[in-house]
Amino acid sequence: MQVLIVEDDKPLAQALAQILTDNGYAVDVVHDGADGLAYAQSGIYDVVVLDLMLPKMNGFDVVAQLRRDRVATPVLLLTARDSVPDKIQGLDSGADDYMTKPFSPAELMAHLRALTRRQGEVVFETLTGGDLELNLTSEDLICRADPTAPKSIHLSHREFQLAQVLLANFGAVVTRETLIAKIWGYDSYTEDNSVEAYVSFLRKKLRFLKSRTQIKTLRKVGYSLTMADEA
Repeated sequence: MQVLIVEDDKPLAQALAQILTDNGYAVDVVHDGADGLAYAQSGIYDVVVLDLMLPKMNGFDVVAQLRRDRVATPVLLLTARDSVPDKIQGLDSGADDYMTKPFSPAELMAHLRALTRRQGEVVFETLTGGDLELNLTSEDLICRADPTAPKSIHLSHREFQLAQVLLANFGAVVTRETLIAKIWGYDSYTEDNSVEAYVSFLRKKLRFLKSRTQIKTLRKVGYSLTMADEA
């Protein structure tokens, strides 16, 4: 899952990023409202964690503009302002949830889980496609080509993230740019050869599992996960 943090308190932003990274999230961080709006308008994020009091553009205006632009990404307002009028204004501006500082890491994670459920993007324990099943907790990839004797292998975290994006879009083309943004982050300097390297690693795992599912390359475009006889 890709999260954007918009917070001008840099130590707090770093702490938030560390909490989310430790819980398996990919995170981008910006420190003012104008950058926050520009990043969020990309539509690549699953959740935006947004402070209210920001340089250049406040959080109320950021979320209101996102909704005017028809960006439906869930927004969690995170702020020290805990008055009822502020909460009402934040929610009426288009935010989905509101959490006041200080907070505990467990509380933050609970709010994020609730947001994904509310948007119909429930985080299931497994993701399936073709003859594959990806365990989202253990990061194990399971092949059920032979239902009586399934095989599994543990993936590295980057391999897991790649498999997760491809399985979530099974049969569809995922561009290299989307993979970089979802896995390495919107502001990443990752190059195409890094993507190709992890695609190669994942292909080796599929061969080990004797899966009939394959990663198809569309030259200069991206990749798709399909069954071999459908390619």
